[in-house]
Amino acid sequence: MDLPALASLPSLPQETQLRVLDTLFEPSPELHQLMLPVLANQSFNSYASLIDAVGGRMSALSADNSPTDRNVLFGILGSHPRLGRPAANPEHLSELSKKEQAQLQVGAEEQAEKLRALNAEYEERFPGLRFVSFVNGRSRDVIMVEMRQRIDRGDIDREIEEIIQAMCNIAKDRARKLQARI
Repeated sequence: MDLPALASLPSLPQETQLRVLDTLFEPSPELHQLMLPVLANQSFNSYASLIDAVGGRMSALSADNSPTDRNVLFGILGSHPRLGRPAANPEHLSELSKKEQAQLQVGAEEQAEKLRALNAEYEERFPGLRFVSFVNGRSRDVIMVEMRQRIDRGDIDREIEEIIQAMCNIAKDRARKLQARI
């Protein structure tokens, strides 16, 4: 998908607005619900500022005092695929995520098994979350070291912040790449 001119976003059909969100982030009904009123009523001067607004809205949901907000946030954060693992439902992934994940599929099966085990350990340590990192061409080994550090740290609030930041970094990278194609 190409990104539409940002100035036109509020006037575009809701389906197109949702496709933009799904392209930049991952398909998530919770993200749709959170951001549709914003997309319909607010204009942005850049895709980076739109992505920052999404990140701000996600961060606002992270307070411990609202289980409902936390459930919405975990629905959004859990929409990212597990690193290095094909999705159970590949249609659920954005096209860009499929390409990004393919980079992590290359390599020895032993290394892939270690990554699967780390994913399981991470999700046990942080129920409801998925490990998200801006891979940005880094090797599987480097990603696994980061994953191990974050599991060992065990700080769920910091983990939520890191996931939100990683999702925004990924979205900004996607926007940059898509805008370069125009």
